[in-house]
Amino acid sequence: MNARDINMLRGSLWDKIIVFALPLALTGVMQQLLNAADVLTLGKFVGKHAMAAVGNNISMVGLIVSLLMGLSLGANVVIAQNIGAKRLDRAHAAVSTSFVLSLAAGIFFCVVGEIMVAPIFFLLEVPDIVEGMAETYMRIFLLGLPAMSLYNFQAAIFRSKGDTRTPLMALAIASGVNIVLNGLFVLQFGWGIAGVASATVIANVVSAVILFRELIQAEGIIRLHMNALIVDRDEFREIIRIGLPAGIQGMVFSLSNLLIQAAINALGPDAMAASAAAFTIEINVFCVVNGFGQAATTFVGQNYGAGNLRRCKRVTWLSMGLSAAFMQTLCLVILFFAEEVLSLFNSDPEVIRLGVVRLWYIVAPELVNVLMEGLSGALRGYGISLTPAVITLVCVCGVRVAWVFTVFAKIPTYAALMAVYPVSWVITTIVLVGAYIYHIKRLKPARR
Repeated sequence: MNARDINMLRGSLWDKIIVFALPLALTGVMQQLLNAADVLTLGKFVGKHAMAAVGNNISMVGLIVSLLMGLSLGANVVIAQNIGAKRLDRAHAAVSTSFVLSLAAGIFFCVVGEIMVAPIFFLLEVPDIVEGMAETYMRIFLLGLPAMSLYNFQAAIFRSKGDTRTPLMALAIASGVNIVLNGLFVLQFGWGIAGVASATVIANVVSAVILFRELIQAEGIIRLHMNALIVDRDEFREIIRIGLPAGIQGMVFSLSNLLIQAAINALGPDAMAASAAAFTIEINVFCVVNGFGQAATTFVGQNYGAGNLRRCKRVTWLSMGLSAAFMQTLCLVILFFAEEVLSLFNSDPEVIRLGVVRLWYIVAPELVNVLMEGLSGALRGYGISLTPAVITLVCVCGVRVAWVFTVFAKIPTYAALMAVYPVSWVITTIVLVGAYIYHIKRLKPARR
């Protein structure tokens, strides 16, 4: 092990979970900074319609990114379980397979995304005033998907052995590049929305190249040998078995958010701009929750591979408790300074008012997400990925579709629409708790 690795199999847990999760949460925040820099630059220097155009794309971008991140989580779990079980040859094979899969997936979704942009915009009924700008941003953004996929899979490889700082370092550099290029392309060159999209693509390439360089120079288990790349069928199947349901689980959220985005679009550009700004803030809270959820996945994965079920259970509850503590602190700060933070994106009073409404409906009940992400993360660490995906599909998507066509149809206000988020979270979490108890009682030994 090098200095950045964490020994997940022995010693105290709470401090190691924090050391693992906080850089991972900051990595998520850095990823959101790429989007925040776009939204802020457009809101301040181009206008609220350009800001609304980017906001319109958030759910569609999330749909693709969620699938890529889910697949990469499969790689994380498979490599971590192999490390825990000391199957080093299988770990090497999983690293190589993950790298090849990342490139193939990125290219595939780039092509499919470009084909589907126009039909999806038609279904979303994007207002004419923002449609051209939204399409420009989306088509340029999609060109960076291969690099984004490569970054996420490479980051998962580092996380599997406890190193969350190297991916954070790479993304911090990329975020800096993105901010500098936003200013250059928009203020100096006057490229507008095409400029911020191009800056994001370049930043994605930078982060992927940095991690690639680290992987080919790494020592030990995760070193990538470009002259000996293979796709191992057994490891590929395990990555897909675990990663695809995790990706679908993330996609379900994004699919339901696409429906909600269509409803937001019907409320006009102010609601669209407010949602874009508020989402950029609220997603940072989720990054903390998700960081501890992924800590549960990786720690449980290694310890389950080593056959230590008692330690797996301790990881689950500790990660959720620590997540709640850090998340609640951040929520209080955001809600207290909600208007001030929103005004950084746009000074329009109506945009700020609607943004505050969204933050209260989504940030205040975020504690429910701690349970949802923590239990889902633990189940994935055991290799049980399909169950949380199905629960999310049925509960989250079902509740949100029903809400839009019933409650929102009768009360077509912004607040009524935002209330669907906490309602769907509570219902999903109740079902997920029951599923977690069921599976824990019936656990099978890890793959050998």
